[in-house]
Amino acid sequence: MEVLDLLVKSVEKIGSRFVLLKLTDDCKALDAHILPGQFVEVRVDGSSTTFLRRPISICFVDYFANELWLLVAVVGDGTRRLSKLNPGERLNCILPLGNGFALPGTQSDAFGSRYLLVGGGVGVAPLLYMGSQLKVQGSEPVFLLGARTADGLLLLDEFRKYGRVEVTTEDGSMGAKGFVTNHSLLKEEHFDHILTCGPTPMMKAVARYACGQGIDCQVSLENMMACGLGACLCCVEKTVRGNLCVCKDGPVFNVKELLWQN
Repeated sequence: MEVLDLLVKSVEKIGSRFVLLKLTDDCKALDAHILPGQFVEVRVDGSSTTFLRRPISICFVDYFANELWLLVAVVGDGTRRLSKLNPGERLNCILPLGNGFALPGTQSDAFGSRYLLVGGGVGVAPLLYMGSQLKVQGSEPVFLLGARTADGLLLLDEFRKYGRVEVTTEDGSMGAKGFVTNHSLLKEEHFDHILTCGPTPMMKAVARYACGQGIDCQVSLENMMACGLGACLCCVEKTVRGNLCVCKDGPVFNVKELLWQN
């Protein structure tokens, strides 16, 4: 874990209420051990109403360009300030935090397994980096991405670099109409592993499907997090091991650890 003043390389507006921040460390190479599913706590400067750091999933790490990507949904004063950063400014970040998705142990493990990565809204963010790592290990992941409208489907061209992409929208404006769990893909194809991140009702529905089919399932929780270190206890989740802090013990859990199915 490090505290770094990362340099803002670019701020790209995506749709009507999202931005993609590309950050770099202009002093040294980024940590080579950042895991898909980990997150950063960013300090928001210039906002009189934002006192705590904001947890943001690591969307992608481009080691060739020495870039860290953060996908931000603009929903309040803090994220609005982040969306107005300019190239050349600095963003103070604590990273990497939490535990990420479990990667295959070897290339042979990945090669023989089928992975389905299911995301909703801005929850698709950590799945991009995870998909890239699966591709490196020889797997060809399938992405199932959902949103309310086509405007909320994010970074589709980036996802297509690492695997097949299927989409759903609740209003039918792009892809299949309905929720991700209604997609025909789930009835027509077999998967060995499902990884998901997004709104809790969506993840619970995906988890029910996975458990019903006997499929290994990892979920990345989005509980309210303040400190990111397990000190403030505001992100506690009930599990088979007792109450755990999502920021420190997660945010990624195997669904068998959670009490969702009870």
